[in-house]
Order: sequence, then C-alpha cells, then structure tokens
Amino acid sequence: MSLNFYEDNAEQFAANTLNLDMSAVYERFLAALPEVGAILDAGCGAGRDVAAFLKLGYPVEAFDASAKLVAIAHKTSAIDIQHSTFLAFESEQRFAGIWACASLLHVPAAQMSGTLRHLGQFLQPHGVMYVSFKYSDEDTQRDGRHFTNCTEQRLEGFLKGTGLSINTSWISNDQRPGRTEEQWLNALIMAQSK
Repeated sequence: MSLNFYEDNAEQFAANTLNLDMSAVYERFLAALPEVGAILDAGCGAGRDVAAFLKLGYPVEAFDASAKLVAIAHKTSAIDIQHSTFLAFESEQRFAGIWACASLLHVPAAQMSGTLRHLGQFLQPHGVMYVSFKYSDEDTQRDGRHFTNCTEQRLEGFLKGTGLSINTSWISNDQRPGRTEEQWLNALIMAQSK
C-alpha cells in the first residue's frame, strides 16, 4: 500500500522533494483563485507547498495520511497539519483554492470520482483545485506504491458527476533530478456553472 512506503521513507521523500522549485505552478494556481483566500493543501507531503503559500501571505490548512510526513510538514511550515486521508478530511472552512500536488495519484481509480467530489465540497464558489498526475492512461505500481495515472480524457471521466470540470490543463516534465523524462498532467478544475 502506498501509505506504508511514505511511513517507511518519509525522511528520504522529504529530502527529494522539499527543495524543488514549484514557483511556475504556484503562479498559475494563485492567478486563478477568485480572491486572496485560504488554501487547503490536500496530501501535503513534507510541507514544501504549505510553507511557500504561507510565505506568500495565504492562510493555509493542510493534511496528509502519513503520520511521519505530518510531523515533517509541521516542522517545515510551523503550522498544525491534520493527520487524515482524503475521504476522512472535514473542515468548517471553505477554500479559495485546493492544492493536490502529486497526491491524488495514490487514490485507486475506483475511488477517484468520490474523492474529487468530497474535496470539491470544500471549495468556495468559483474556487479552484489544482491536481497533478503522472501522464498515462494506465495505472502503475512502483516501490510498493500504487499510481492512478491520467490523461486529459481520463481525468474528464473521473470528474463526471462530481460537479467539477477542467478549466485548463497542461503537460510538464518532472522537476526531480534524473526524472526529467517523466511527464505530468497538471489541471486547474472548478465547480461547473449552474
């Protein structure tokens, strides 16, 4: 199971991801927000993006399913991080943006639509959710982790019946050293207009 990998490798994962430059993606995401409002980091990992959004002046809530990554994210960001899975997450807050960077890809395909629908209820009107997946239409397993991969068409399929739709999407290369040949699907998704 993917969670066991992160519990067993939390420090190495943090070392591999904490210093990646995500500023170009932040700019696209933040420019799409309806206002300078609160952000939810859903599956925050080691807390890199939590710290970045806080530094930019945004109020942030965050959660992760790995207890060890929650502890690292707390140290990285100096805010409380919830220990929660996607479907167990609850908040009274409604967010201008939800940031799910390389996190939803561990949700099995059969649970993806329900997970997206659950997260979508925490968006403000006109709020934006950023998601990223490895670019493929086939699921893969690596190092004891499950990856639900996406193309634009597959993501559209997952969004059917969720009340969300793709606003814009783009392909990017992996930022990690030695991984630049790996491609990612990035998308900004929003509540469908009534």
